[in-house]
Amino acid sequence: MDPGSAGVLVILFLLSILWFLVWRSNKKRSQLPPGPAPWPVLGNLWQKDVLPLYRTYKKLSSRYGPIFTVWLGLKPAVVLCGYEVVKDALLGHSEEFGGRPEIPLLVQLSKDYGFVSSNEKKWQELRRFTLSTLRDFGMGKNSMSQWVQQEAQHLVELLAKLKGNAFEPMTVFRHAVANVICSVLLNVIGNYISFFLSPLAMVYNTFPNIMHHLPGPHKKVLAECEKLKDYIRGRVELHKLTLDPSCPRDYIDCFLMKAEKKKSSLENMYSNEDLVMSVFNPFGAGTVTTSNVLIFFLLILAKYPHIQAKVQEEIDAVVGTGCAPRSEDKLRMPYTNAVIHELQRFRKTHKENFPRMTTQDVVFRGHAIPKGTTVIPLFYSVHTDSTQWENPKEFRKRESFLAFSAGERVCPGEALARMELFLFLTTLLQSFTFQLAIEYEMDLLSLWLEIERGAIPGKFFAIRRRVSS
Repeated sequence: MDPGSAGVLVILFLLSILWFLVWRSNKKRSQLPPGPAPWPVLGNLWQKDVLPLYRTYKKLSSRYGPIFTVWLGLKPAVVLCGYEVVKDALLGHSEEFGGRPEIPLLVQLSKDYGFVSSNEKKWQELRRFTLSTLRDFGMGKNSMSQWVQQEAQHLVELLAKLKGNAFEPMTVFRHAVANVICSVLLNVIGNYISFFLSPLAMVYNTFPNIMHHLPGPHKKVLAECEKLKDYIRGRVELHKLTLDPSCPRDYIDCFLMKAEKKKSSLENMYSNEDLVMSVFNPFGAGTVTTSNVLIFFLLILAKYPHIQAKVQEEIDAVVGTGCAPRSEDKLRMPYTNAVIHELQRFRKTHKENFPRMTTQDVVFRGHAIPKGTTVIPLFYSVHTDSTQWENPKEFRKRESFLAFSAGERVCPGEALARMELFLFLTTLLQSFTFQLAIEYEMDLLSLWLEIERGAIPGKFFAIRRRVSS
């Protein structure tokens, strides 16, 4: 066969593959809620009028309704917008929308161990065990507030040493929050979370087989995470040598004791690697996330000093200056609670990188959604829903607030996170007034997303307050 004929055959072959992909995509599209037309192979991935969803959902939902479909490569994802729709899915149909699709970045990291496993029975078992064990050790209870208070005071002392000089809080705050759980290799987790929230992570999750073989930041963060997992493995082995079943010291001891009881079970849900990942995961959820939220709080309060001042007035009136804020003070500080509540609502997140999945065929609000379909509950659309807030930019407290998600996969550390946010914020504002050290030429929410993913530094001044006792 001459080269010209071979070239024609190759082109025809490639065109036939492209035609098949378009045909299959169109067939799937007809079976799903409507949405913007995808490109062949890439889907809506590089269409700026579609992604990121927090920027485009209003336009898309006005055209297609509060339930629409976007395409991440060749895979469809049904997007849910607005409080009523998201609440109905996660609470009213919690079983149908309670699955989790395979997320290649998590699979690569976890190898399907721990309570992020795609094995439905395993994640439910390990989640129940983890929640029960952490509650036994005081998570979310007032007894833990003393630990949080201690770390908040250490943070105050550290900021006082700066004597008003500019500082970048990302690492400092992560270590302070982490000490409530464990202060080990926080930068590793911070780098992983930052990458997981980035647009590149969505590309990785869409084309994992290609990205896995390409160089890039994903290689570095995953390699760093393996080192942290090795560290945890070492701690597990040390716990095995020093374990006293009559007096468990921590979560690892309790897990090892449970593993011993279950070792004859045919389903091995308490393996060493399940323990490693069950320790690894709270680093991200319990440290980086909470510290990032706290930094976002300071960013907004620095931009709106009159709100910061009013919170400080309430702290001075209720707590005073002679003692540190306590969890019990929360009941007498309605304005501070409302500010914390609203700041969480205002915060934009990339939770579309951590979607749900239908566990069965479901007809939801007139739309047929097949089993195994990826579903993105858009929480930012819930928190800016004009049917719940007359003016979404005003501070108001409503029930339509899902900062910690809802349903079967609600954040297991919600109680602890709420306690930490209150105690860290009030302790910091009791001692300091925060100001931005740099004038940024972009809107606050876009600025925050750039700071969160490490694209630009977020620098502050912590100015010591002079409050008469």
